[in-house]
Amino acid sequence: MSLIDIRKQSLNIETIYHEGGPRSAHPIRVATACAVIRNPYAGTYQEDLMPFMAALRELGKTLSAELVNTLGADNIEVYGKGAIVGVNGELEHGAVWHEAGGWALRAALGEPKAMVPSAKAVAAAGYRLIVPLHYIHASYVRSHYTIGEAGIQDAPRPNEILFALLAGTGGRIHARLGGLTKEAVSVHDGQR
Repeated sequence: MSLIDIRKQSLNIETIYHEGGPRSAHPIRVATACAVIRNPYAGTYQEDLMPFMAALRELGKTLSAELVNTLGADNIEVYGKGAIVGVNGELEHGAVWHEAGGWALRAALGEPKAMVPSAKAVAAAGYRLIVPLHYIHASYVRSHYTIGEAGIQDAPRPNEILFALLAGTGGRIHARLGGLTKEAVSVHDGQR
């Protein structure tokens, strides 16, 4: 039996025109691709989670492709990932997404160097996870420290996990707090 049994997927797109300031001629789009799967380890302790993490790589590729097809790889400037584990699971069941989801998203975008920030929680159905996003080429680009939201109304059920990948076409719509800009990135180490 496969470790990955998908109950449902969703794709949500948020378009941000302004946050009380002037309306932008270039609204920012943030897309969230989610999949809800059966948690193969709900209610049990499994010492070796590596096979589960490896099996999730294909799901990571699928959700990454949805984001790239929706926003266009050349338009994506921020990214993040998240997992919501149903209450019969443990946080480590969501942590498998660090490698599987992050690796897939970076691969789909041509291997940008910045780590893919993340959030995870153990929670009941309907929980909304706030996921940090940042610039794909350098984590310290202050204008691109932002957030996205992941969740589905009826998920995760107690024996499920919701996995999410997020991408956006820019940072905060009215960013004006200085710091490193995306144009000034020069070290190309994923940080500066």
